[in-house]
Amino acid sequence: MLRTTVLTALALAASLLTAAPASAAPAPAGWEPAPTAPFDAPAGTRCDAPVHGEPLVDEVVQKVLATHPDGSPSEIAYKGALLIRVTNTRTGAYTDVDAGGSALVDHRTDGSQRWHAVGPVLLGVGAHQGNLPRGEYRVDGVYTLDIAADGYRTLRMHHGSVDDVCALIE
Repeated sequence: MLRTTVLTALALAASLLTAAPASAAPAPAGWEPAPTAPFDAPAGTRCDAPVHGEPLVDEVVQKVLATHPDGSPSEIAYKGALLIRVTNTRTGAYTDVDAGGSALVDHRTDGSQRWHAVGPVLLGVGAHQGNLPRGEYRVDGVYTLDIAADGYRTLRMHHGSVDDVCALIE
């Protein structure tokens, strides 16, 4: 029953949140830009080498679907093209990662989140901060991601793949 509910929610997310083409017009009514910030991770925090992530294409938009009684968002939909260049800042080696998946994200009052996602995302995991080893990953497919209030990440793959981005640039 739970699996059917999750798969139904993910199928709904996929149908509602099909990514817009790169040449798309401004976001439709109710959608607003959700820019991805560049990031830096010192050596040993994600990859063995220091890494920098920089969006090359960022057309991600978000739409608040539900709110908590205090007005803060409880459910947000995300969609749109996102291409992130991840660079080993020690050597200059880089890879461009398609992270333009779609997601319905439940924001809980304790600060935790549950992502119901379809398609690729870039997922960073610190040491002992998830059910994956420390690293930077391209996760693609149909999956859920729980992010606890303390940042611990639990990935549950329903169908898809997990690729080690650190291995591509070290």
